[in-house]
Amino acid sequence: MSIFRRFVFALFSMLFLWLGACETSQTDTPQIISLENLSGVVQKGPFMSGTAITIAELNIDLGQTGRNFTTEITDNLGRFQIENIELSSQFVELRADGFYFNEVKGEPSSARLVLTALSDLTDKNTLNVNLLSHLEDKRIIQLISEGLNFSEAKSQAQQEILRIFSFENNDMPESEKLDITGSGDDHAVLLAISVILQGHRTVAELSELISQLGSDLKEDGELNDLSLGSELINHAVNLDLSDIREKLENRYSAGGQEVTLPEFEKYVQFFIENSPYEVTRTFGYPEFSPYGENILFEGKTSVEAHKGYSLAADLPEGAHLAVRLSGGLWYYQVMPEGPVNWSVSRYDSENQTQLFTSENPGAFCDLHIEFSPYISITDSTTMKDSIIGNEILIEVFENLSDSATWIKKIEILE
Repeated sequence: MSIFRRFVFALFSMLFLWLGACETSQTDTPQIISLENLSGVVQKGPFMSGTAITIAELNIDLGQTGRNFTTEITDNLGRFQIENIELSSQFVELRADGFYFNEVKGEPSSARLVLTALSDLTDKNTLNVNLLSHLEDKRIIQLISEGLNFSEAKSQAQQEILRIFSFENNDMPESEKLDITGSGDDHAVLLAISVILQGHRTVAELSELISQLGSDLKEDGELNDLSLGSELINHAVNLDLSDIREKLENRYSAGGQEVTLPEFEKYVQFFIENSPYEVTRTFGYPEFSPYGENILFEGKTSVEAHKGYSLAADLPEGAHLAVRLSGGLWYYQVMPEGPVNWSVSRYDSENQTQLFTSENPGAFCDLHIEFSPYISITDSTTMKDSIIGNEILIEVFENLSDSATWIKKIEILE
């Protein structure tokens, strides 16, 4: 090949490579961004006044350029704004560091939580930060390092996170456009994910969980550590969703914003019913307690009359329990071995029933109880005779469900 032909071939090869590079990266070409005002909300529940907000300019590889803008949240509804932003790139990371309203406990968090969001500010003047935006970060950076542009990486990371919670929605807006107070299914999904992740966790436990999830997802977008999935389902099954709705709506109302939250409950329930993860923290009914043999123990089918037994249950974190006894006569001790974490209703002599309800969620329940054999008694009010049998029906309502979770009978032996 002549020198001239080799030169022409090389020239065309370089031109081809240059055009190819332009075509693959044109959507991520840095742009000058000038915003008179950038606003948004930071939500777990809503972040509180004093939360520090930092907006960091990023280059095309999502590395920080060193240019930062700062502001803070000035109300208790998570709202912020910053004026007159000049950026030489449209890519930013927004970082929020502060206290938030815990919608499960219904009170401000006991410690600060850091949440982040990566965003392309092209054609945007609002930017929200939430748990979904935070979980995406590591995976987005990994996908860009593998050759995807920002938009592709952002979309793929979001879908991968949704699949962890058994959700599928290819048309969902970017996470920084979602709002837990917004109407519609997209916003409901965000709130459901926020509630599931919060569970009955402390701030430290929540921060550790989302860090572990982000690290696990980073390489392949799949949740490989199934114990993390069990952590999600363990807390989800013990959430009081109606109570969460009430607490969160009251919080916004107290801040001067009347909201009707989206139907997040159906997505929490969908996760519980369709999740592949195993529930590993369940209600425990030990064979023995300090008060004696436990009538709630699965293998316990009979008791001796006038002998002491226990009504004992070990509740998972956040869980409630109710137990109804029917069809017999029994006595429980008030002192010295009084009820532990049980609230006891009056005995209904007409229906021969009594209800035992846990007082504190997630705490151990115990009670000293004795049974009487088959007898006939007369109600002092109605003067009606009642026959007390020698078989007791036990109905157990885990998490105070409307229908009994399980039922069994025990025989009273004379």
